[in-house]
Amino acid sequence: MNQINLKHFLDETIILSIQAGGEILKIYDTDFEIDTKDDQSPLTAADLASHHCLVAGLEKLSPALPILSEESSQIPYSERQQWDTYWLLDPLDGTKEFIKRNGEFTVNVALIQNNRPILGVVYVPVSGICYSAAQGLGAWKQLKNQQPEKIKVRKQAIKPFTVVGSRSHKTEELSSYLERLGPHELVSMGSSLKLCLVAEGKADLYPRIGLTSEWDTAASQCVVEQAGGKVTDLQGKTLTYNAKEEYLNPYFLVFGDHSHDWTGYTSS
Repeated sequence: MNQINLKHFLDETIILSIQAGGEILKIYDTDFEIDTKDDQSPLTAADLASHHCLVAGLEKLSPALPILSEESSQIPYSERQQWDTYWLLDPLDGTKEFIKRNGEFTVNVALIQNNRPILGVVYVPVSGICYSAAQGLGAWKQLKNQQPEKIKVRKQAIKPFTVVGSRSHKTEELSSYLERLGPHELVSMGSSLKLCLVAEGKADLYPRIGLTSEWDTAASQCVVEQAGGKVTDLQGKTLTYNAKEEYLNPYFLVFGDHSHDWTGYTSS
């Protein structure tokens, strides 16, 4: 499937992500149960409701394209490595934030082609904010019931840097990185919203010195890149997808100012 109408796919994916967000909100205000997956991460009925909504919609939109979701990730690499183009989903990114009911969780949908995200939608069900991007179409932020506005990263970072960090995942390695970074203001945020803050120019840097999986970052990486930013590993190499057997990402940095060496604060 070489010819993809990215504008059409993006428009339809936004609609579908909003529908999935509606499924999440049906459960959000109820007394939902919390299960635990094999990796000890939490799972709720909202994760599964969003997953089923997204999969059904994407199968109608693009029957020929495979779908990989956090909630259906048991697909052997021998099969996945044959995929040129596929959908990568995190139906509910920030389940811990969902459980805390702080609103900082998202629906993430990405289209991956040749190991790179070429389309991404990050939808925030509680606020109705939608971040979206596609290759060659730029990156956009849309507030509920308003027209989308194009977003851009900060091209020049000035000290004290504005740094966004995880609300639920803090590590000693991150603390050490921030100490070496010097004067900064740390903004705590859940889910892939951290990358989106860099994309819209509200933060200079998001250092993730901790574990994430490919479905956590793909959609928001597309938003960052189309807004003019970068998502790289600690050696400065761009994050790629479906290029290895495991789903774990390397530690990474998200930034807008390309002229600044953000890798220079990592431990040797």
